[in-house]
Amino acid sequence: MSTGYEPLNTLKPVGEGIWLIDGPAIRFYGLPFSTRATVVRLENGDLWVHSPTRMTEALKTELEAQGPVRHLIAPNWIHYAHIADWQAAFPGAQAWAAPGVAARAAGKGMELRFDHDLGPQAAAPWAGQIEQIIVEGSAVHREAVFFHIASRTLILTDLIENFEPSKLPLWMRPLVWLAGITDGDGKMPPDMAFSFRDKAAPAEAVETMIAWAPERIILAHGRWYQGDGAAELRRAFRRTLRRRA
Repeated sequence: MSTGYEPLNTLKPVGEGIWLIDGPAIRFYGLPFSTRATVVRLENGDLWVHSPTRMTEALKTELEAQGPVRHLIAPNWIHYAHIADWQAAFPGAQAWAAPGVAARAAGKGMELRFDHDLGPQAAAPWAGQIEQIIVEGSAVHREAVFFHIASRTLILTDLIENFEPSKLPLWMRPLVWLAGITDGDGKMPPDMAFSFRDKAAPAEAVETMIAWAPERIILAHGRWYQGDGAAELRRAFRRTLRRRA
Protein backbone atom coordinates (compact mmCIF):
# COMPACT_ATOMS: atom_id res chain seq x y z
CA MET A 1 0.00 0.00 0.00
CA SER A 2 1.07 3.59 -0.54
CA THR A 3 2.49 5.46 2.46
CA GLY A 4 2.58 8.91 0.88
CA TYR A 5 6.35 9.03 1.30
CA GLU A 6 7.31 7.46 -2.00
CA PRO A 7 9.81 6.70 -3.42
CA LEU A 8 10.48 3.99 -0.85
CA ASN A 9 13.57 1.92 -0.10
CA THR A 10 16.02 4.51 -1.39
CA LEU A 11 18.46 6.97 0.19
CA LYS A 12 17.20 10.54 0.53
CA PRO A 13 19.76 13.20 1.52
CA VAL A 14 19.06 15.13 4.73
CA GLY A 15 22.40 16.89 5.12
CA GLU A 16 26.11 16.27 4.68
CA GLY A 17 26.73 12.62 5.54
CA ILE A 18 23.15 11.84 6.62
CA TRP A 19 20.23 10.30 4.74
CA LEU A 20 16.83 8.87 5.50
CA ILE A 21 15.07 5.88 3.98
CA ASP A 22 11.28 5.84 3.80
CA GLY A 23 10.19 2.21 4.06
CA PRO A 24 6.90 0.42 3.42
CA ALA A 25 4.11 0.42 5.97
CA ILE A 26 4.06 -2.17 8.73
CA ARG A 27 1.05 -3.31 10.77
CA PHE A 28 1.04 -2.35 14.43
CA TYR A 29 -2.10 -3.20 16.38
CA GLY A 30 -3.70 -3.64 12.98
CA LEU A 31 -2.84 -0.10 11.87
CA PRO A 32 -0.58 0.63 8.88
CA PHE A 33 2.40 2.64 10.17
CA SER A 34 4.80 4.26 7.73
CA THR A 35 8.44 3.47 8.55
CA ARG A 36 11.70 5.41 8.30
CA ALA A 37 15.37 4.61 8.78
CA THR A 38 18.25 7.07 9.21
CA VAL A 39 21.75 6.53 7.84
CA VAL A 40 24.82 8.44 9.05
CA ARG A 41 28.30 8.21 7.56
CA LEU A 42 30.84 8.31 10.37
CA GLU A 43 34.16 10.11 10.06
CA ASN A 44 35.96 6.87 9.20
CA GLY A 45 33.51 6.21 6.35
CA ASP A 46 31.47 3.54 8.13
CA LEU A 47 27.69 3.69 7.84
CA TRP A 48 25.50 3.75 10.98
CA VAL A 49 21.86 2.76 10.40
CA HIS A 50 19.06 3.63 12.82
CA SER A 51 15.87 1.53 12.81
CA PRO A 52 16.56 -0.38 9.57
CA THR A 53 13.60 -0.70 7.22
CA ARG A 54 13.06 -3.30 4.49
CA MET A 55 16.20 -4.37 2.64
CA THR A 56 16.19 -4.59 -1.16
CA GLU A 57 18.95 -5.32 -3.66
CA ALA A 58 18.71 -1.80 -5.07
CA LEU A 59 19.01 -0.25 -1.60
CA LYS A 60 21.97 -2.52 -0.80
CA THR A 61 23.75 -1.25 -3.91
CA GLU A 62 23.03 2.38 -2.97
CA LEU A 63 24.40 1.90 0.52
CA GLU A 64 27.54 0.14 -0.66
CA ALA A 65 28.28 3.14 -2.86
CA GLN A 66 28.30 5.35 0.25
CA GLY A 67 30.46 3.17 2.50
CA PRO A 68 30.48 -0.09 4.47
CA VAL A 69 27.47 -0.68 6.70
CA ARG A 70 29.00 -1.33 10.14
CA HIS A 71 26.38 -0.47 12.78
CA LEU A 72 22.70 -1.47 12.92
CA ILE A 73 20.67 0.25 15.64
CA ALA A 74 17.53 -1.27 17.21
CA PRO A 75 16.44 1.84 19.18
CA ASN A 76 13.53 0.44 21.17
CA TRP A 77 11.54 -2.71 21.90
CA ILE A 78 9.38 -2.53 18.75
CA HIS A 79 11.96 -1.50 16.14
CA TYR A 80 14.00 -4.55 15.25
CA ALA A 81 11.99 -6.43 12.61
CA HIS A 82 14.47 -6.03 9.74
CA ILE A 83 17.74 -6.41 11.66
CA ALA A 84 18.28 -10.02 10.50
CA ASP A 85 17.83 -9.09 6.83
CA TRP A 86 20.43 -6.33 7.15
CA GLN A 87 22.82 -8.67 8.94
CA ALA A 88 22.48 -11.12 6.06
CA ALA A 89 23.10 -8.34 3.52
CA PHE A 90 26.06 -6.90 5.48
CA PRO A 91 27.78 -9.70 7.43
CA GLY A 92 30.40 -7.30 8.80
CA ALA A 93 27.80 -5.12 10.55
CA GLN A 94 27.44 -5.07 14.34
CA ALA A 95 23.92 -4.96 15.81
CA TRP A 96 23.21 -2.69 18.80
CA ALA A 97 20.08 -3.10 20.93
CA ALA A 98 18.32 -0.71 23.28
CA PRO A 99 17.12 -2.09 26.63
CA GLY A 100 14.27 -4.55 26.18
CA VAL A 101 14.84 -5.29 22.49
CA ALA A 102 16.47 -8.71 22.83
CA ALA A 103 13.85 -9.93 25.32
CA ARG A 104 10.99 -8.73 23.13
CA ALA A 105 12.44 -10.40 20.02
CA ALA A 106 12.96 -13.67 21.91
CA GLY A 107 9.40 -13.48 23.23
CA LYS A 108 8.18 -13.22 19.63
CA GLY A 109 10.18 -16.34 18.69
CA MET A 110 12.76 -14.42 16.67
CA GLU A 111 16.34 -15.64 16.87
CA LEU A 112 18.24 -12.38 16.47
CA ARG A 113 21.90 -11.79 17.20
CA PHE A 114 22.73 -8.57 18.99
CA ASP A 115 26.40 -7.82 19.46
CA HIS A 116 26.16 -4.89 21.88
CA ASP A 117 23.77 -3.17 24.26
CA LEU A 118 23.05 0.53 23.90
CA GLY A 119 23.63 2.55 27.06
CA PRO A 120 23.25 6.14 28.25
CA GLN A 121 26.55 7.26 26.71
CA ALA A 122 27.61 7.31 23.07
CA ALA A 123 29.34 4.08 22.10
CA ALA A 124 33.01 4.30 21.13
CA PRO A 125 32.57 3.94 17.34
CA TRP A 126 30.51 7.15 17.15
CA ALA A 127 31.53 9.04 20.30
CA GLY A 128 32.10 12.71 19.54
CA GLN A 129 29.98 12.47 16.39
CA ILE A 130 26.60 11.23 17.61
CA GLU A 131 25.33 12.02 21.09
CA GLN A 132 23.24 9.36 22.81
CA ILE A 133 20.89 8.92 25.75
CA ILE A 134 18.37 6.32 26.89
CA VAL A 135 14.96 7.68 27.83
CA GLU A 136 14.00 5.88 31.04
CA GLY A 137 10.98 6.01 33.35
CA SER A 138 8.59 3.70 31.51
CA ALA A 139 7.77 0.17 32.54
CA VAL A 140 8.04 -0.99 28.94
CA HIS A 141 9.33 1.71 26.60
CA ARG A 142 13.00 2.60 26.86
CA GLU A 143 14.19 4.39 23.76
CA ALA A 144 17.70 5.24 22.62
CA VAL A 145 17.80 8.82 21.30
CA PHE A 146 20.60 10.15 19.11
CA PHE A 147 21.86 13.55 17.96
CA HIS A 148 24.09 13.85 14.89
CA ILE A 149 26.26 16.80 15.83
CA ALA A 150 27.53 17.83 12.39
CA SER A 151 24.07 18.16 10.85
CA ARG A 152 22.28 19.15 14.10
CA THR A 153 19.80 16.35 13.53
CA LEU A 154 17.93 14.68 16.40
CA ILE A 155 16.94 11.08 15.64
CA LEU A 156 13.85 9.81 17.45
CA THR A 157 11.80 6.67 16.95
CA ASP A 158 8.40 6.63 18.70
CA LEU A 159 8.69 9.40 21.30
CA ILE A 160 6.96 11.67 18.79
CA GLU A 161 4.50 10.39 16.18
CA ASN A 162 3.29 12.91 13.61
CA PHE A 163 0.86 11.34 11.15
CA GLU A 164 -0.37 13.34 8.18
CA PRO A 165 -4.08 12.53 7.80
CA SER A 166 -4.01 13.00 4.01
CA LYS A 167 -1.55 10.11 3.76
CA LEU A 168 -3.65 7.71 5.87
CA PRO A 169 -6.58 5.46 4.98
CA LEU A 170 -9.87 7.22 5.69
CA TRP A 171 -10.78 4.76 8.45
CA MET A 172 -7.51 5.42 10.31
CA ARG A 173 -7.76 9.21 10.38
CA PRO A 174 -10.19 9.54 13.33
CA LEU A 175 -8.11 7.08 15.36
CA VAL A 176 -4.90 9.11 15.12
CA TRP A 177 -6.89 12.30 15.70
CA LEU A 178 -8.32 10.85 18.92
CA ALA A 179 -4.81 9.82 19.96
CA GLY A 180 -3.58 13.39 19.38
CA ILE A 181 -0.74 12.39 17.07
CA THR A 182 -1.72 14.14 13.85
CA ASP A 183 0.55 16.52 12.01
CA GLY A 184 0.43 20.01 13.45
CA ASP A 185 0.61 18.75 17.01
CA GLY A 186 2.49 15.46 16.83
CA LYS A 187 3.55 14.10 20.20
CA MET A 188 4.09 10.95 22.26
CA PRO A 189 1.17 8.53 21.74
CA PRO A 190 -1.07 8.31 24.82
CA ASP A 191 -0.47 4.61 25.59
CA MET A 192 3.26 5.27 25.73
CA ALA A 193 2.85 8.42 27.80
CA PHE A 194 0.71 6.48 30.30
CA SER A 195 3.50 3.89 30.71
CA PHE A 196 5.88 6.47 32.20
CA ARG A 197 5.51 6.08 35.96
CA ASP A 198 8.58 8.19 36.64
CA LYS A 199 7.55 11.53 35.12
CA ALA A 200 10.86 13.21 35.92
CA ALA A 201 12.92 10.89 33.71
CA PRO A 202 11.41 11.85 30.34
CA ALA A 203 11.49 15.53 31.30
CA GLU A 204 15.22 15.32 32.00
CA ALA A 205 15.73 13.56 28.67
CA VAL A 206 13.76 16.23 26.79
CA GLU A 207 15.78 18.97 28.45
CA THR A 208 18.94 17.23 27.26
CA MET A 209 17.56 17.07 23.72
CA ILE A 210 16.65 20.76 23.79
CA ALA A 211 20.13 21.62 25.05
CA TRP A 212 21.58 19.91 22.00
CA ALA A 213 19.78 22.63 19.94
CA PRO A 214 18.66 20.41 17.08
CA GLU A 215 17.64 22.02 13.82
CA ARG A 216 15.99 18.89 12.40
CA ILE A 217 14.14 15.97 14.00
CA ILE A 218 13.78 12.71 12.10
CA LEU A 219 10.87 10.54 13.25
CA ALA A 220 10.08 6.92 12.40
CA HIS A 221 6.38 7.59 11.76
CA GLY A 222 4.82 10.52 9.93
CA ARG A 223 6.17 13.87 8.82
CA TRP A 224 9.62 14.70 10.17
CA TYR A 225 10.68 18.21 11.16
CA GLN A 226 13.07 19.95 8.78
CA GLY A 227 13.49 23.06 10.93
CA ASP A 228 12.94 24.60 14.38
CA GLY A 229 13.77 21.31 16.08
CA ALA A 230 14.15 22.70 19.62
CA ALA A 231 10.83 24.55 19.32
CA GLU A 232 9.10 21.38 18.15
CA LEU A 233 10.44 19.56 21.21
CA ARG A 234 9.09 22.24 23.53
CA ARG A 235 5.70 22.00 21.81
CA ALA A 236 5.49 18.19 21.66
CA PHE A 237 6.59 17.74 25.29
CA ARG A 238 4.97 20.83 26.77
CA ARG A 239 2.96 18.84 29.32
CA THR A 240 6.02 16.86 30.38
CA LEU A 241 8.06 20.03 30.81
CA ARG A 242 5.22 21.82 32.59
CA ARG A 243 4.92 19.04 35.18
CA ARG A 244 8.67 19.26 35.82
CA ALA A 245 8.52 23.04 36.22
